[in-house]
Amino acid sequence: MRARIFTEENRKWWTLAAVAFALFMIMLDNTVVNVALPSIETDLGLEHRLSALEWVVSGYALSFAVMMLAGGKLADMLGRRLIFVIGLAIFAGASLACGLAGSVEVLIAARVVQGVGAAFMLPATLSIISATFPPRLRGTAIGIWAGVSALALAIGPLVGGLITEHISWNWIFYINVPVGALGIVAAMTIIRESKDTSHEQRLDVAGLVTSGVSFFAVTFAVIESNRYGWGSWTILGLFALAAVALAAFVVVELKQRLPMFDLKLLRNGTFVGANIVAFLVTLAMFGVFFFISLYMQQVLQYSPTRAGATFLPMTILIILIAPIAGRASDRLGSRWLMAGGMTLVGASLLLFAQLQADSTFWGILPGLVVGGTGMALTMTPMTAAAMSAVPVDKAGVGSGMLNTFRQVGGSFGIAIMGAILANRSSTELGSGATQVDAFISGLHEALYVGTAIAFTAAAVAALVVRSHAVGHGERSAVAEAEVA
Repeated sequence: MRARIFTEENRKWWTLAAVAFALFMIMLDNTVVNVALPSIETDLGLEHRLSALEWVVSGYALSFAVMMLAGGKLADMLGRRLIFVIGLAIFAGASLACGLAGSVEVLIAARVVQGVGAAFMLPATLSIISATFPPRLRGTAIGIWAGVSALALAIGPLVGGLITEHISWNWIFYINVPVGALGIVAAMTIIRESKDTSHEQRLDVAGLVTSGVSFFAVTFAVIESNRYGWGSWTILGLFALAAVALAAFVVVELKQRLPMFDLKLLRNGTFVGANIVAFLVTLAMFGVFFFISLYMQQVLQYSPTRAGATFLPMTILIILIAPIAGRASDRLGSRWLMAGGMTLVGASLLLFAQLQADSTFWGILPGLVVGGTGMALTMTPMTAAAMSAVPVDKAGVGSGMLNTFRQVGGSFGIAIMGAILANRSSTELGSGATQVDAFISGLHEALYVGTAIAFTAAAVAALVVRSHAVGHGERSAVAEAEVA
């Protein structure tokens, strides 16, 4: 029976199911915790320790971003399945520690470790897909991958709200333990090991350290920018450290005989363009998810569960359209799909900018529909374009770079949109506006900035990204000629 189930033809789809299963858990933890924060605050006695509560979320985001590139390199070097399973075990173990935490210090530490596990797993999922699927099917597989990722991100608040309201906040972490155990069994049973066999392998310690310091400094600065102020010496010093570490990383990689990241990839317009779009789309949209959720709860008085459920139309569209966009990118390339998708994302932000204090669900729905379509048309082709530009042997590092840009872009988005919203709201309050009117005014200004960012990403996609569909066709023709 097992031989019939895991034939050469369908093993790749079982492999996709296995990595998607674990991916769902990783991405869910990006948003599932947010609605549980009030319960965590009460249980752990954090009424006067708001910064500690913020780090329950930020600690995970920080280690996730910092370790992503290292996770991708280790997957290429030591084996993608191996690093995937190790990351899954770390994530599940840290989740258990989160659920058992009796103090905020333990919870933050466990969340940091959880982020490390996620950083090992996420690049491995994409590199496993690249190594498993032939070019003609890779976009379709990545489309399913993107749909699962979007589903987890969008229903995270809903799942977190239901579990917190009906069980307890601890169970948003406990549930990861059996899921992680099942994922490990599935990975060891289904996924075949693959690694970079192009030449001798060794760990680029200098590259790992300099890239890690750079991403740590910039992510920490962005997370803390609204608390210290963008012009404070602390934040400016961290940005300066990030720039110095990035310059050191470039120098180190140029001199390394076996660099962690091949800087020649930066000559590839498609790879560079896809990464820029990855940064900009998450910068524009992650802040929107965060602040539209606040708008629904603080202005429209939605419960956390209802606010999470409101995003479901966007989620459903992404799930339905992402695989179609993936198949289209296999045939047509990603350039115009990305450009069109980001144009729709910009249009959705303009629609959200029309929301008022008395808006209803039907006023929110058009932005969700247009935004969900735009995100689906962007995310899958963007990922397919980036991975098509990277040799399969380097898929882990390529995936790590792409996902690092996504993660850092999301952190920037929340911080920048938050700063814009806070400054405009403060100005409006000083002019005598009510709290609600001041919040909406700040939200509108942040959304207009997000719109400009989205349209910029559309221009980058149109001008920089080149079609990879031709490359796929050429490789197929070569393969057919060799067989003949």
